[in-house]
Order: sequence, then structure tokens, then C-alpha cells
Amino acid sequence: MTATSTPGSESVTTSAPRSRALRRRDTERRLAGDVDVWVATASAEGMPYLVPLSFDWDGAALLVATPADSPTGRNLAASRTVRLALGATRDVTMIDGDVAVLDLAALPPEQGDRFVTRTGFDPRTLATPYRWFRITPRRIQAWREADELTGRDLMRDGHWVV
Repeated sequence: MTATSTPGSESVTTSAPRSRALRRRDTERRLAGDVDVWVATASAEGMPYLVPLSFDWDGAALLVATPADSPTGRNLAASRTVRLALGATRDVTMIDGDVAVLDLAALPPEQGDRFVTRTGFDPRTLATPYRWFRITPRRIQAWREADELTGRDLMRDGHWVV
């Protein structure tokens, strides 16, 4: 394994392609350990919107919170679909998911408390009306370089394929 860098770019680590099983383990580690995820949505008119949000992973779905009237909140509630990205561009996990919209009071307190413990952020205490969004992965892909593009699908139709 070697690391290279050029001025103005991120450090790049090169190695042999990972097996799909290792990519799944890396993805599950990232879901369990990362705190923030890129959230890509689009309006009904097709206007894209991308923001980072803190999340909690319970082993089956990601929980995020954002103001109900923000572009992301409106887009998630209207489309009920989302694309998420974890990691850097040279080690990315892409998640396409289905969205369930929950009012803040609809989530059991222990789940909200778990979110707060993990993220350090409690939307339940804010004056701005927030909603919870539970994102259930439908498709998960993971790859580093072009040599990992083959076999990048780790989940299809909500089921792990590796």
C-alpha cells in the first residue's frame, strides 16, 4: 500500500481491490462509526440540493433530522427518496434509500436520545420545527478506485447481496 499526494489534492492510498465481503464490513463500520452523511435530494421541479446532516444508524436504517420547511426537509417529505454519500471521493459509500417522515414527538424517546448521544445535536430542544427522517437503504454501493467498480453493489432491493 502506498500513499501519494499532489498539491491541492487529497492524499490517495492505493492498494489491491477489496473483496465485496470486505467492502461490506467497511461499509457497516462506517455506518456504525461516522456521524455525518451527505444528503442529496431534488425538488419536484428537479432542482438538486445537497447538505451534510448528522445521522444515527440502528443496524437497519439511518435517522436524520432537519427543519421541516428547509429545502431538504421539503424534498424528503415530498419525494420519499434520497441518495446519501459517506466517505471521501476515493473511498465512497453510496446509499439510495426510502424515506419515512416522522414528527419529533412520534419517535420513541430512547431513539431520540440515542441520536443525541451519537451526534451531539438535539433537534427536540429547538424552536424551529424539525422532523425526523428515517432512511431505509434500498441500494448500497462501495468503491475506492476504478478497479473496485465491478462488484460495487453490496445491497439491492433492501437486501445485502454479499
